[in-house]
Amino acid sequence: MVSYLTALPVFNEAEHVQPVLDEVLRYSNHVLVVDDGSSDGTREILTARNDVRVLRHEVNQGYGAALISAFQYAHDHHFDFVVTIDCDGQHEPQRIPQLFAECHDVDIVSGSRYLKPLDGESRPPEQRRRINQTVTATLNKKLGLNLTDAFCGLKAYRVGGLRRLRLTETGYAMPLELWVQAAHMGLQIKEVAVPLIYLDEKRSFGGELDDANTRLDYYNLVIDRSIAELSHQDEACHATCWDRKNAE
Repeated sequence: MVSYLTALPVFNEAEHVQPVLDEVLRYSNHVLVVDDGSSDGTREILTARNDVRVLRHEVNQGYGAALISAFQYAHDHHFDFVVTIDCDGQHEPQRIPQLFAECHDVDIVSGSRYLKPLDGESRPPEQRRRINQTVTATLNKKLGLNLTDAFCGLKAYRVGGLRRLRLTETGYAMPLELWVQAAHMGLQIKEVAVPLIYLDEKRSFGGELDDANTRLDYYNLVIDRSIAELSHQDEACHATCWDRKNAE
């Protein structure tokens, strides 16, 4: 029997976590919350619930680290598919069944807020839109992809495909490392349109990364570093295979 998990990375979301989880549970029977060191009452809210699974980081490790923990949980508990959805109210839980359905013939289904316009959309902060467009174009050029949204957190994954990745980036740049590795491994990728919803809330990316130019520089660094690491691994593998062949 095919099994599905919905996972939410959470950090200091006391305002949103209760209503978001109530809505997610309407569309998913198995829900995991990765509480990434929350200190605003989120932990107590989650402790009071008995209808979701909770995995805790005792200290804040980062958005990417929370997702990596969710992927490992899905693997360890033998789920076939996992959908990730943010807990800040900017994703629609009713999209979860569609993402699971779309993932049956590919490895990754990624929500895209820029694939086509949908009703009820809001306007994104200009700096974040610009960074997303720039980074998406860079990924497409360097990896031969055809993405329209590099950063949407609403995704579905085939767990078997995730097992082939070796993700180490713990911050908001983790999706970029994921795209590099997914392209390198030849994973099948599909985008589906999701609404562009931004709330009137300020998000911190952490210290100096709150500066848009610094953040863009870091994203480019992560892309280039991830490509270089894979290139180095390929060269090492080629050398090892060559040595074995000559030894025979």
